[in-house]
Amino acid sequence: MQATTLGLIGLGVMGENLALNLERNGFSVTGFDLDSHKREAFAQRTEGLNACAVNSLAELVANLQLPRRVWLMVPAGAPVDAVLNELRTLLSPGDVVIDGGNTLYRDTQRRIESLEGTGILYVGSGVSGGEEGALNGPALMPGGSSEAWPLVRPFLQAIAAKAKDGQACCEWMGPGGAGHFVKMVHNGIEYADMQIICEAYALMKNLGMTAVQMSTLFREWAQGELSSYLIDITADILMHKDPETDHALVEMILDTAEQKGTGKWTSQVALDLGVSAPTIADAVFARTLSALKPERVIASKLLKGPQPQVASNLDVVSPQLKNALMAAKICAYAQGFALLKAGDQEYDWQLPMDKVASVWRAGCIIRAHLLEDIRRAFAKQHDLTNLLVDDHFVRVMAECQQDLREVVAMAAMKGVPVPAFMSALSYYDAYRTERLPANLLQAQRDYFGAHTYQRLDKPGKFHTPWNKSQQS
Repeated sequence: MQATTLGLIGLGVMGENLALNLERNGFSVTGFDLDSHKREAFAQRTEGLNACAVNSLAELVANLQLPRRVWLMVPAGAPVDAVLNELRTLLSPGDVVIDGGNTLYRDTQRRIESLEGTGILYVGSGVSGGEEGALNGPALMPGGSSEAWPLVRPFLQAIAAKAKDGQACCEWMGPGGAGHFVKMVHNGIEYADMQIICEAYALMKNLGMTAVQMSTLFREWAQGELSSYLIDITADILMHKDPETDHALVEMILDTAEQKGTGKWTSQVALDLGVSAPTIADAVFARTLSALKPERVIASKLLKGPQPQVASNLDVVSPQLKNALMAAKICAYAQGFALLKAGDQEYDWQLPMDKVASVWRAGCIIRAHLLEDIRRAFAKQHDLTNLLVDDHFVRVMAECQQDLREVVAMAAMKGVPVPAFMSALSYYDAYRTERLPANLLQAQRDYFGAHTYQRLDKPGKFHTPWNKSQQS
């Protein structure tokens, strides 16, 4: 076989599907995996196509056109370092390595720095869309060595999903770990969005709605401003029956959620950068709490709360739930984009905020009608401090915020846990409050630790001896 356009290391489902996507779009691929069975499966699946599998990294590198471009789809962490350590002895100046895994952005920055002086270019690219996206068009968020962008742009934009306006959902995010930072925040928003939908489902179930009724309602919502991939798949899931029991399959699934860590990273980084992202963090905590199934079973028999009551006013509650979903979703996105801005300020990436929203419009898990409005907001005002103060979102929140309150109050009175709804409302109310009770908090800190405080009426830092023992 003639030299191929690029090499792809890691032939699991994502890697294999990306290779098929690349080949379909006119780019030849050499694949490699440590697992011989995956190499054999790849060779069989690509038989007759402009792709092949080889038995070593050296053979893969030797089979590539110059400058060589190698795409890694291996697990984040030590496996990436191991492959990179071997590759750096095989590659030449001007060659490009792309890490397409869910890698922590700090690791991407570290690897770029480790390659300084070698001439090898490094790209950390977020890849979103799952198996289907990898095959048919993912959202891609590349960043890293800027010299690499012209070398990878043709095939990355060719295989990426296309938005309704035809734009490829792939743009350069910036230097260093910018690409993986954007993907991390994407996943944090994804955690929040999924949790919000699950809480709406929990409320619907508490109100006595059947899975079919819920599916119909989600399908209806998907036709309007709530249109999104996650709403669509929720409607599909709720309609799916278990062939063994004839019940809704979702009701037969154990209620313990797993996670791969990107939502946790988002929350940790938000704390590090001093950004309020409570809805994202509460979505992570909700998964953590779900894992305590044995404890929850015991607690359910000991701890008292309201009894479920079938609702007779679903025609009133349904539009409230719809608006609450919209309001909470906007708050989650506002938190995510605030974190993107903070990361941009910390690392000086010059993140193209409107392009981030644009890339997320198709292919990725959080693709939604809402993202076009977010793109417009940042295109109009790149230095927008928070999505909530954009004219469009001011109007939407004015229409929806009361229903969010009604839903949170209803959930509280019914004993249905809705941490994401509640934190979204608290975030909104805190952000719109001119004077928060942090004045008392500062007084408390000064009382027990002499941490000082600032005054409204004059500049400077002040300390007060608050009791007689401090005065002596």
